[in-house]
Amino acid sequence: MNKKPNILFFGIDSLRSDHMSLYGYNRLTTPNIDKYLEDNSVVFDNMFSPSIPTTPGYASMLTGMDCFGTDCVALRHDGPLTSEVKTLPEVLGENGYETTMIGFRGNAASRGFQNYIEYANWNPTKAKFCNEVTIPELDRLAKGDKPFFLMIRHMDPHSPYYAPKPYDRLFYNGNEFDPNNKSLKPVYEFKPFRDYFLTWFPEGCTDAEYIIAQYDGSVAYMDACINQILLRLKYLGIEDDTIVVFTSDHGETLYDHDCYFDHHSTYDNVLNVPLAIKWSGLEYTGRVQDYTQVKDIMPTLLSLIGIDSGIDFNGRDMTPAMRGEYVPAESEFYITEATWMRKHGWRTPEWKLIVALEPDFHYKPEIELYNLIDDPGENKNVADENPDVVEFLKARMEAHIAKREAETGRKNPMYTNLNWNHFGRPFESSDEAYNSLHIGDPEAAKRLQAKLSEQGVDLK
Repeated sequence: MNKKPNILFFGIDSLRSDHMSLYGYNRLTTPNIDKYLEDNSVVFDNMFSPSIPTTPGYASMLTGMDCFGTDCVALRHDGPLTSEVKTLPEVLGENGYETTMIGFRGNAASRGFQNYIEYANWNPTKAKFCNEVTIPELDRLAKGDKPFFLMIRHMDPHSPYYAPKPYDRLFYNGNEFDPNNKSLKPVYEFKPFRDYFLTWFPEGCTDAEYIIAQYDGSVAYMDACINQILLRLKYLGIEDDTIVVFTSDHGETLYDHDCYFDHHSTYDNVLNVPLAIKWSGLEYTGRVQDYTQVKDIMPTLLSLIGIDSGIDFNGRDMTPAMRGEYVPAESEFYITEATWMRKHGWRTPEWKLIVALEPDFHYKPEIELYNLIDDPGENKNVADENPDVVEFLKARMEAHIAKREAETGRKNPMYTNLNWNHFGRPFESSDEAYNSLHIGDPEAAKRLQAKLSEQGVDLK
């Protein structure tokens, strides 16, 4: 009996699809991935991670369930993943696979791997450190008599953006210390994150475009390091026997919507993620335009390798779409965030509704509505001009919530997980949220602020 195909799974944190040349970005950030996917591959153009950030995103990806099914919506999820769901590594392990996770030990969403290997994923040259543990593990797994599932959580697109030379100047040729450039002034003024930014922005940096170029440079550097893994796969002679997956748990805000260089909010730059699958056994090569979600990944992979788990997934098997066939559409869906703000909403191909469940630290309105056709960048809130649309979308969202609550037998986790911020209760005002939430080292930031003041950089 032939061995089932291996799965090499790149679960890349904070990878914004519209900053990949694979998706048409004007900077060549992913040349190696682009070339690798030229044949025997399918790229999904409308892929979403609707419950962000990391923990709920990966929880959905690795269970095939939505946030109601996982009961997980918060970054700082309390307790383990619900025992009612099975994870992809658990199902694969039961079907003869050896399973390894690189770089995600301890998170509730990563339950079920037989092997966990850590690396220095918060340091400069993150992907280099990742390769140093991944390639030996790939060699070991390739020698075994079992098919393997090797998942790698790359962290290069996650802040801090550490683009090593020459990638730090690859997409930037300006003066990042220009005193007349004030684009980073509002970033330095944002008290909850300022101390964090000061500890990794170059001292005296004034240009937001330089920081964005570091993100893009980090992606390009990671792409080069990923190519080493792909070349190793070929060298080992197992490329044709391995399904290779590229995806992400969520995108990144960068400088958009005043949610600087992070991935909170439910704007599409955070929800829209890549998905590409390559395997010699695919019957179709091309792009899939259907709306897909991370919950579709597990049922699709199990279908590809011929495992019937018996699980009633919330996600869909997208293999018919990968053959160019029709799959029933799921073009409108529920969206959630519980990271630095607690919000939910409803997205259709035309409209995006965002409803704040408590005041946020950006002082944004309780209700946001965007016309995604007229305003794909979600820059003009048209809620006041379209109260009927707001009410219609709210009704759609609330009907979906009631349906999923009835099906799971429990309340919407967005209503019950009130410890998302580790304060144990909702914020009563934006002022309270702004003055309570904080990331970074204030003492280190103070020292840097003093140096910046000496250099004449006004942070106030």
